[in-house]
Amino acid sequence: MAKQKNILFLMTDQQRPDFVGWHPQSRIAMPNLDRLAEGTTFNRCVTVNPICAPARSALLTGKYTHQIGMCAMSGDLSRQHPTMPRALQQAGYWTAAVGKLHYLQTWPFSTDMGQGLDLVAMEEHLKQFGYDHIWEASGKQLCRKNRCHYAAHLEAKGLMPRYIEDVSLRQEQERNEGWQDMETFVDGDAFPLPEEDYVDIVTADRIIDALTARPKDKPFYMLASFCGPHPPYDPPQRYLDAVPYEEVDDFAPAVDEELDPVWKKRWYKLRRAYRAMINCLDDQVGRVMQTLEDEGLLDDTVIVFTSDHGEMLGDRRMSGKAVPWEASCTVPTAIRHPDHLTGKRVDSMIENIDLTATMLDAAGLDPHEALSKNWPSFHNVVPSKSLMPLVRGETDAVREAAFSECSNYWQMVETTRYKYVRYLWETTPDGASEKLFDKQADPHCLHDVASNPAHAEALASCRRYREYIMDKTPPAQTRWARYRGEDGSEII
Repeated sequence: MAKQKNILFLMTDQQRPDFVGWHPQSRIAMPNLDRLAEGTTFNRCVTVNPICAPARSALLTGKYTHQIGMCAMSGDLSRQHPTMPRALQQAGYWTAAVGKLHYLQTWPFSTDMGQGLDLVAMEEHLKQFGYDHIWEASGKQLCRKNRCHYAAHLEAKGLMPRYIEDVSLRQEQERNEGWQDMETFVDGDAFPLPEEDYVDIVTADRIIDALTARPKDKPFYMLASFCGPHPPYDPPQRYLDAVPYEEVDDFAPAVDEELDPVWKKRWYKLRRAYRAMINCLDDQVGRVMQTLEDEGLLDDTVIVFTSDHGEMLGDRRMSGKAVPWEASCTVPTAIRHPDHLTGKRVDSMIENIDLTATMLDAAGLDPHEALSKNWPSFHNVVPSKSLMPLVRGETDAVREAAFSECSNYWQMVETTRYKYVRYLWETTPDGASEKLFDKQADPHCLHDVASNPAHAEALASCRRYREYIMDKTPPAQTRWARYRGEDGSEII
């Protein structure tokens, strides 16, 4: 039997698809991350939900967010769902998660400072998702309400009050300057603490610690999950200084109104900080890659990379995510499998949950079996598809279309040519509000062609595909009552 491959799952938070070197319209080179292009890169990877907790929960389970009760940034992922790391544990892997997880959104956003979750105290509970080791950074602004391992690091150095003050001041500036509708933390100024205490640098430290201290007699799976380049835009000073301020007016246009000069000036500043944060991230990826080489692991490790969602960054006069447009819904994605260093570029549609099945497949497991259980109902409906046939060059596509959804706002079907959006909040008993865009003729998706007879078949096809997805992937049933199993043990 072939030796099981180690698996390193690199994640960033809110990274645009065009902020990697292999993208056809790349805006930046990432020398370390771009090494993954030695393997297979994917230009049309659609996140199944472009907000943090839903996307991350989907990647953990290989299921759509409506299947696991995580369509919105609201509530917690149930531990009753089968997960990828739990399956790898059962197959003999040592499993670890270092960095941002965000499977829990217990509290409403109105919760007072420091009144969220103590994730350090909850470590043993979080391990039940399938991890032998956890070190969690809850996210930059979430750190004001949750207590995580990164917060504990700052506390130990007496830095937490200054950090909280900085993030809070940035949010206050957002409100004062009218950015609250833009859903981001403004400023673009440097991180106020020592560089060594920047969240992504500390996360890289802990990733390296975990890699070097891992059990040497087992293959490993590690989620190495960075918090950047998610807002607030706060790169360390050295990285900010290294990026020149530029005024490049290449924002994707909005349907009805141009981005005015004042807002452009603000976005130029934030773009600079975003680039600096990306450069910092790339250096941390380089440190992790060097550790793999130093430990003699690179030739035995499958490295998978993606982000949970993108960032509009001023395109269409928008910031943030949660919208069905390219910069929000498409995520940079690559797989460096040491046995398949072919430099392949894939332009067919995939979904980010396909990475879940891919990693299980790379470990020698059957993805459907690994992510299923027979009771309660519908836990054996697994839409995740392995991308290994693409990596091995056996096929050019594993999907005809990609599906995405967000809260009860919209659902989307995307093919290589068309984008179909169904606006759920506008649906009435008389019908749905829907739009169709021909990306071939209209790359920015500005002109709805749903009523154009020339695109009638494409509209019908996208409608059918959305209905097929919703019909075939029902929500999994869960339970809470205790009972005793056949062996007499108590089961939840």
